[in-house]
Amino acid sequence: MTVNSFLEWIVMPVLFLRSRRRPALSPLILAVSALAVTSFTLSGCDGTTATASTGPAAGTAGAAGTAGAAGARPAVSVGVYTVQTEVLSLSTELPGRTTAPTVAEIRPQVSGIIQARRFTEGGVVKAGQALYQIDAATYQASYDSAKAAVAKAEATAASARTTARRQSDLLKIQAVSEQDQQDAQSTLAQAEADLAAAKATLDTARINLQRTTVTSPISGLADVSTVTTGALVTAEQTTALPTVRQIDPIQVDISQSSSEWLALRRELEAGRFKRADDSSATVQLLLEDGSTYASPAKLSVRGVSVNTGTGAVTLRAVVPNPDGLLLPGMYVRALLQTVRLEQALLIPQQAVTRDTRNGTTVLTVDASQKVHQRAVQLDRVVGNRWLVRSGLQAGERVIVEGGQKVHDGDQVQAHAVQVSITDAQGQPVAPAASAPQ
Repeated sequence: MTVNSFLEWIVMPVLFLRSRRRPALSPLILAVSALAVTSFTLSGCDGTTATASTGPAAGTAGAAGTAGAAGARPAVSVGVYTVQTEVLSLSTELPGRTTAPTVAEIRPQVSGIIQARRFTEGGVVKAGQALYQIDAATYQASYDSAKAAVAKAEATAASARTTARRQSDLLKIQAVSEQDQQDAQSTLAQAEADLAAAKATLDTARINLQRTTVTSPISGLADVSTVTTGALVTAEQTTALPTVRQIDPIQVDISQSSSEWLALRRELEAGRFKRADDSSATVQLLLEDGSTYASPAKLSVRGVSVNTGTGAVTLRAVVPNPDGLLLPGMYVRALLQTVRLEQALLIPQQAVTRDTRNGTTVLTVDASQKVHQRAVQLDRVVGNRWLVRSGLQAGERVIVEGGQKVHDGDQVQAHAVQVSITDAQGQPVAPAASAPQ
């Protein structure tokens, strides 16, 4: 019986008796009702207590069932990667900028009016190619005058030479005085000097006439012309007509901080790394759009001093540029092969976990299929793998799949998995699989 129905059963008779105006019976009925309510309440509490008393027994039985089910749970299957040693060539990525090995600022060496421009702005010019033609009329006239002066001096010298020879012959037979013979020799020397001066003037006139044709001393790309046809130019003016830059081959100036250089020296002195062979040291260039330049560069100059303004050492590499893809002033990133590690240990990045204190750990599986948590020290990222400095040995198995399901000390079922591997440039290499389990 519910509480509501019980109250209806008690209260309804009371209301009926009061409606019949029988006050003598009211106290008795109220007492009986109170006794009945109290009894009903105690009965309900007893039922609740009985129900609560049976709860712990049921909970104990459920816990026992859960424990039994946990004990029967099979071992978790995890994927493992077997650590193996390999030879690793380490590269350092450094900023660099392309520069032209040879730059020629073309300036006129004679004055005059530009009659013609004989090259295409921004195009390729060859060494010795004519770039401008300066009005040569006055220089041609000077050349012709110098040429005539040479002819006159040659005639004078020839006459003086004949006279001197004749005077020498007459002196032998005492037909002339010795003074006459000496005067003839002096006249000959003067005529020969005049001839030499005339020839020098002719050479100068010839050079000036040739300089009316402005040529490029090197092969390369011609810049924008600063003058047009009809412009007056002067000899050795400060403003260059165009600028020609050599671009094949082209240079790359690379900056390496002195701190990185010192760290590398310490690693080499400690014997952990071996220095790469300088004779085969190549530099791979990464362009601004992220692409890799096809031809490798050759390291030609290693810096011998530190720039006091930037704190960097400058290295220089030379790279072929037959297609003109690289232009002077372009920003590039240079991958410089610095050292080589004979027995490198590399593990996939997904095998590494970091804790709240930035410590790095991995989960390993021993021969008895038991999980162990191992603290490791990492050196650097190589592609999509970590280079391990310490904490692991070759032949150990690290968990790369299912590691979030297990903990230190768990029993697992380990199986080898293939891991996709990329090199330092992000290019995929042959997939690596762990050794058979």
